[in-house]
Amino acid sequence: MSIETKSSVINGIDVAKVEQLAQGCANDPRNAGVKFATSTRWTGGTSSASRVTGYELGGRRIPRTFAIVSDEPQELCGGNTAPNPQELLMSSLASCMMVGIVANASLMGVKLDSVVIDVDGKLDLRGFLGLDQAVKPGYDALHYTIRIKGDGTPEQFQKIHEAVIATSPNRFNVSNPIKLTSELVVE
Repeated sequence: MSIETKSSVINGIDVAKVEQLAQGCANDPRNAGVKFATSTRWTGGTSSASRVTGYELGGRRIPRTFAIVSDEPQELCGGNTAPNPQELLMSSLASCMMVGIVANASLMGVKLDSVVIDVDGKLDLRGFLGLDQAVKPGYDALHYTIRIKGDGTPEQFQKIHEAVIATSPNRFNVSNPIKLTSELVVE
């Protein structure tokens, strides 16, 4: 008699590790605290470079090193060397939801063939340029479309989508007001 062992890696996600992380956070809320930070420097013109040097998880500092560059298209007075901040915002929203989709599908045992998230939005440059105080400098709405293919049922995919709506940090941050605090240091 053979015992069939189910692989804990589905869609590239180690399900056992996700379950262990969730259990650790449930058992002790101190394990659930996570702090992310970036430092962004102007690199000339409309371009900037953000650096990630690490993050904190459960009170532990974990080093990571990444650079994220940004620039505007030439038509918006930039050098067109990198995505602009709006494209980075949209890709951050979609990337965060993507993590939720893949993790939730994996936890449900649903194997994915493909997932694509398209995000778009319109804004009025008169607000950004300060030409009309009645015009907001940002979006009234963003729209996204998720195209998903895999061995799940439509009901499973709907449940995955609902879970992402309920738990995606960046979806929450974009769709709800969050408090921003600031400090200006003149050197």
